[in-house]
Amino acid sequence: MTVEFMPSVPRGAVSAPPSKSIAHRALICGALSDRGAVIENVAPSQDVLATLDCLRALGAKTEYNNGRALVRGLDPFGIPQGAVLDCRESGSTLRFLIPLCLLAGRETVFTGGKRLLSRPLGVYKDICESRGIVFDLNEDRLLVKGKLESGGYEVDGGVSSQFISGLMMALPLLGGESVISVTGRFESRPYVDMTADVMSEFGVQTAFDREKSELTVRAAGYKSPENGRFTVEGDYSGAAYLDCFNLLGGSVEVKGLAPENATRQGDSVYKKLFKAVASGEKRFDLADCPDLAPVMFALAARFGGAVFSGTSRLAFKESDRVSSMAAELAKFGARVSVSGDETEVVSGSLHAPCEPLWGHGDHRVVMALSALCCVYGGTIKGAEAVNKSFNGYFEDLRSLGADISVRY
Repeated sequence: MTVEFMPSVPRGAVSAPPSKSIAHRALICGALSDRGAVIENVAPSQDVLATLDCLRALGAKTEYNNGRALVRGLDPFGIPQGAVLDCRESGSTLRFLIPLCLLAGRETVFTGGKRLLSRPLGVYKDICESRGIVFDLNEDRLLVKGKLESGGYEVDGGVSSQFISGLMMALPLLGGESVISVTGRFESRPYVDMTADVMSEFGVQTAFDREKSELTVRAAGYKSPENGRFTVEGDYSGAAYLDCFNLLGGSVEVKGLAPENATRQGDSVYKKLFKAVASGEKRFDLADCPDLAPVMFALAARFGGAVFSGTSRLAFKESDRVSSMAAELAKFGARVSVSGDETEVVSGSLHAPCEPLWGHGDHRVVMALSALCCVYGGTIKGAEAVNKSFNGYFEDLRSLGADISVRY
């Protein structure tokens, strides 16, 4: 899909998309709960649909209609032998479900896009190999077979919080107590807090010792939430890619977000970061909010440049986001340089790109480039990548008055 932009000024009100991060967790917990659950406000993004498909492949009953998902009946100890789970490009789906598939001791195969299976899985590989569990990974599929047991687990906190969340959701279903020790720098911890909050809505409690950086998980069964329903919050990550137009001459109200003091979404920090970059602040740490990196790079290019730390992990997202944004920002006249875990965006004299932009198969790169395209004009090829998380993104831009045309 190719989207062509003419310079325009988005104005109006729009609702934030539902949080896919919360949706993944709620769908899994709901499927595991004793009476199932209705998960409200679920967007049919490609990532969320991958989780629903994989839960179905594991034996859960799932129904989806008009933003509402009914999930029930997942017995992780009775999953089908040889089940094949197509995770598409969803890292959350893959990393959240691997530990669950290690409860039954049966062979399970994970497939997905080539980029997905090349993303880091070493944390699980080390855990499996140390416990005699088969973990056979190649470029086409991952095969696992073996049983997890309760006990102690060490996880490097600087790779991805999804490994911690995956273990957190599976370990309560084993007898006894388990402790997850987080080693190194604990990055993206708000996502682990989010997991704990969603689990608590389904009757499973965890405890985090900040001094020791240890998570304690006790044996418990998932319970259906009160009234059998769980409502997914609006997504601060997606909202950032709409709210950014307020720094670019537009006037956009993003509705449907929980108050900042009442959400566990780490990306709720975006409003503070936006204000700081627009006022000329030059240093930012993105370790706890890596999904904001593309839009922050774009805004830095517009507002005089900045240096960002905590960016080395961006190489393992849907694309290598530093390289992707560097290539595309150069077409606007900005320059990006990298030194270890730091990325510097050097602002130049920005202008309309003289050649088409490329989305790199990355939803957040496409949305970040769209923000600048509304200012300068431009064309983005591969723009369908937004469907990974935000199906209605371009429809929302149109509703705000953005002058865009879409070609398939």
